[in-house]
Amino acid sequence: MRAVVYQHEEHEGVGLLGPALAKAGFTLVNRFRTTVRREDVDAELLVVMGGPMGVYEADQHPFLREELAILRERLANERPCLGICLGAQLLADAAGAEVFAGKNGFEVGVGPVRWTADGLKDSVIAGVRPRTVVAHWHGDTHKAVPGATLLASTDRYVQQAFRLGASFGFQFHLELTAKEMGRWLELGAEDLRQRGKDPVELKTQLPKLESAEKENTELLQRLAEHFAEQVR
Repeated sequence: MRAVVYQHEEHEGVGLLGPALAKAGFTLVNRFRTTVRREDVDAELLVVMGGPMGVYEADQHPFLREELAILRERLANERPCLGICLGAQLLADAAGAEVFAGKNGFEVGVGPVRWTADGLKDSVIAGVRPRTVVAHWHGDTHKAVPGATLLASTDRYVQQAFRLGASFGFQFHLELTAKEMGRWLELGAEDLRQRGKDPVELKTQLPKLESAEKENTELLQRLAEHFAEQVR
């Protein structure tokens, strides 16, 4: 089984998701930015990762149009997709939801998401605690996805996770370890300061993410098994 991964930044890889997919029987096929291929429409799974660009910036990043076209066709054919951060926004756009710069500011750091009542009843999410500690790093959001089930929210942004058929979108980063988040904070330190965020203070939150890694890994494994079952 192939899991094609669209990656937009060298340091924004699959993290904890990679081993979960491999354990479920997937072989990961990485595509970096402009290497979208027509054959990706038929892959058993498509995973779209995050990135600093916005869905609405396709003029500057033409590969986004190619990714959206693949996502739209996969959704039309009910083939499973997983979107994380930018990937979730692309999936939302492909399903007909408007994506835009959030009015509630830049959401970054380690903090909880609140699972909705529907989320806690979802066959993949069920069994988690009502709140899960995750990594956040986004400024964009989207409107409700037509036909989708809202799975999670935060106080800052309502649209944090959704399920559309066999596909899932997560605005937050379940895949990030504390070590990887620390590297992101170092690489993005100057940008964070320009946004009024203190990288040093944000680093003090990393132990909370480390403590949540076991729980997040278990959730990612259930998600990977869900996608494997869809293929079977």
